[in-house]
Amino acid sequence: MKKVKELEIKSKKLTANLFTGEYHTAFKGRGMSFKEVREYSAGDDVRFIDWNVSARMGTPFSKLFEEERELTMMLLVDISASSLFGTVHRRKKDLITEVCAVLVFAAVNNNDKAGVIFFSDKVEFYIPPKKGRQHALYIVRELLTIQPQRRGTNLNEAVRFFNNAVKQKSIAFILSDFMVEQYDDPLRVAGSRHDVIGIKVYDKMDMELPDVGLMQIEDAETGKTRWVDTGDKMVQYNYHRQFEANEEACRLSFLKSGADLLYLRTDEDYVKVLQKFFMKRMKSPR
Repeated sequence: MKKVKELEIKSKKLTANLFTGEYHTAFKGRGMSFKEVREYSAGDDVRFIDWNVSARMGTPFSKLFEEERELTMMLLVDISASSLFGTVHRRKKDLITEVCAVLVFAAVNNNDKAGVIFFSDKVEFYIPPKKGRQHALYIVRELLTIQPQRRGTNLNEAVRFFNNAVKQKSIAFILSDFMVEQYDDPLRVAGSRHDVIGIKVYDKMDMELPDVGLMQIEDAETGKTRWVDTGDKMVQYNYHRQFEANEEACRLSFLKSGADLLYLRTDEDYVKVLQKFFMKRMKSPR
């Protein structure tokens, strides 16, 4: 509960000072609905003059409209074993948890619904979207405490579940290191129905293998081990090339799906990355 409270305070502070307005503007509602009429004033759009009311009152009146908000934000959160990796400042899981908490409170502050799909190589837990602070705290508590039953990653399964479970158009953030095989088909379906944003979380050591001599390494998701000479230049080169190949495949998958993709490194400031994204969306919201 202490961790939940700390994360709530930090997230609410960030959303209040930085993200609430940006989030609201970046993600538009479904349209505009009539609210009321008021007496016409200079600068009002003449197209919105209510001629019936104006005739009865003997003076011009304008129609006022308000945004139909009622948005749903879904978080697809990778909790596989690879999320426990991190060598600088924090683990991927810790960064994902913080970002999710900020997004949830940004949604709640805008009276939007928020829900979560936790996944490994299966859908581990589904929290249907709801509104309210208590629901946000429930999500944060699960983000901090959930323990996956499986170690692997199956993004296809998670996105398919999302496509079947959430019919109304939603904002969908997918948070993962995306160290998985192709997931183009379900992602393309999601991108055609929803506003999808991928957040690729990675560690500095995912990119570069440090020279620490001969060492035994273990795959966190399969449990397989092997000996690797980290000082071998070809080994280091191939390691880096594998990261680049994975990054390029991820970029192309999101591009073909019409979805956005952000990059967050465990030792970098995620606030700046989110701010930049929201500001970009404010200029050209979907």
